[in-house]
Amino acid sequence: MVNLQHIATLLAVVHTGSFREAAKQCGLSQPAVSQHIRKLEQIFKVRLIERSNAGCQPTQEANALIPYAKSLLKLAERTMSVLQRPGIVIGASSNIGIYLLQPYVKTYLDHHSHSHDVDLVIDRNPVIADKLQRGEIDVAVMEWWDNRPGFTAQLWRSEELVVIVPPHHPWHKLPCIPKRLLNGSKLLGGEPGTGTGRLLKQHFGEHAKNLHISMQLGSTEAVKQGVKAGLGVSLVLAGTVAQEHKTGALRAIPIEGQPLKKNLFAVWNNALLPDSLPLHFVRILTDSCAN
Repeated sequence: MVNLQHIATLLAVVHTGSFREAAKQCGLSQPAVSQHIRKLEQIFKVRLIERSNAGCQPTQEANALIPYAKSLLKLAERTMSVLQRPGIVIGASSNIGIYLLQPYVKTYLDHHSHSHDVDLVIDRNPVIADKLQRGEIDVAVMEWWDNRPGFTAQLWRSEELVVIVPPHHPWHKLPCIPKRLLNGSKLLGGEPGTGTGRLLKQHFGEHAKNLHISMQLGSTEAVKQGVKAGLGVSLVLAGTVAQEHKTGALRAIPIEGQPLKKNLFAVWNNALLPDSLPLHFVRILTDSCAN
C-alpha cells in the first residue's frame, strides 16, 4: 500500500534536489526521508532517485510517476476538504466554461443557498477529460467524450456551429452560407482538441479536405478578434458569439442545409450516488434543456 506521506516526500526530494532540503521542507529527519524513498522503491520495484555529487536526480521511472503522485496528493486534499466542507468541482472545456455555463452555476448556487463551495475549472477538452479520470473534478461539461470506462456521459444540449464574418464582409447579408463558399476560404482555427474538425469531416464528407485553416489562433476569443480584424472567417459555437451578433460587431450565419450542430455532454464517475451534489448540478443542466 502506497503511503501518501512517502509520496509527498518523493516530490519534495525531486523539487529540492536534496534529501537534506526535502527533510527541512517536510519537517522530517534526513534518515526518515531516506526510509520513505526506500519504501517506495520497494513497493514499485524500481529505483526512483539517483544520488551524486551534483545532487539527487529523479530516474526515468520517477519522472513517469510524478504526475500520478501529484494527482494522488490533490485527490487526498480534495477528499479532506469535502469532509470538512461539502462542495463540488465542475470542469468545463473552454468554450462551455467561458460562454455557456455560468448561468447554470448561478442557478445551482441559488438552489443550495450558497451553502457550500463550487469551484469551476476551465481548460482544453482533453485536459478536462484527464482531470475527470484522475478524480480532480467531480463532473465535467465537455464538447466531446471518448467513452472511457467507468463514466457516464449524458447529452446536455446541441449547439449550432455558425460562420462568423465581420460587418461589411461580402457574405454579411446572406441568410445562410453555401458550403461551396467555404472551399478555399481563409478559415481561422481556434482551440485545438474541441472535436470541431471531426464534426466538419462528418458534415462535409469528401469536401472537408477543401476546408483550409489559414491560421490557428488558440481560442475562440482570439478567433473573434481575428475575424473583426479581417484576417478571415471562422466556424464557432453560436452561443460564443451571441453578444457580438446582437450588437452587430460580428455576423453569425448558419451553413446551408441541415444545421451543423455539436453535442455537448455532462460526464461523471459511475461511483457517484444519485443524491450527490455533482448529480444535482447535472439535473439542473438537463432540466434546463427539457423545459
